[in-house]
Amino acid sequence: LSPGAKMGCFTFIKVMMILFNLAIFLSGGTLLGVGIWVKVDGESFLDIFGTLSSSIVQVVNVSYLLIVIGAILLVIGFLGCYGAQKESKCLLMMFFSVVLIIFIVEVAAAVLALVFTGLAETLLNGLVTPLLKENYGVDRSFTHIWNVTMTEVHCCGLNNYTDFNNSYWYETHGSYPTQCCANMVETCNSTLAAALRVDGCFDQILEEIRTNAGVAGGVAAGIAALEVAAMAVAMYLYCRLDEK
Repeated sequence: LSPGAKMGCFTFIKVMMILFNLAIFLSGGTLLGVGIWVKVDGESFLDIFGTLSSSIVQVVNVSYLLIVIGAILLVIGFLGCYGAQKESKCLLMMFFSVVLIIFIVEVAAAVLALVFTGLAETLLNGLVTPLLKENYGVDRSFTHIWNVTMTEVHCCGLNNYTDFNNSYWYETHGSYPTQCCANMVETCNSTLAAALRVDGCFDQILEEIRTNAGVAGGVAAGIAALEVAAMAVAMYLYCRLDEK
């Protein structure tokens, strides 16, 4: 290619890099804002987006997840957009490094999820079950999120009704949440809960994930492809700056 064509190609890729990362930056800011909104007023968020209440993200505190993802996207978008605009080798290399680390973590997480599903279940139990015992019936947003989830997904606790044994809710009310008895009675005791055997939310969500595995895999592959493309473009700009 002639020097003019090379410069035109460089300029085009630079502009695309800026626009792409500007979109990432704005998306990150949006997610961060929504995460803060959910943290501050989770009940009104669920009232507005009630149709999404059966989503897997309702099992954990979605606000922290949105805040973390939003903050990461803000950093990535800033490094890529500002680094390309200022033609800064330092910022471009930082952008490349951050995306590479995220890509490696995603691949490692996918491998671990496939190979160590039992371990993931154990870790989830160790994290979520104590939260249920301590916060269900105490934290209004946490309780509301779990109530909506258990009602929409038709499940009880993470594993089953025993997750509420020795919990604040059971000690206060002397019964399990009505969802543990399929909402058939107002007072759900251990005899009815054991007889009805309502599945835990973890098993229900796993089944939902298996049902939509193709879609999830396609989305994951698309994200991975975008990350690889972003790293390639960042490295191209980085190397072309040496020639300039």
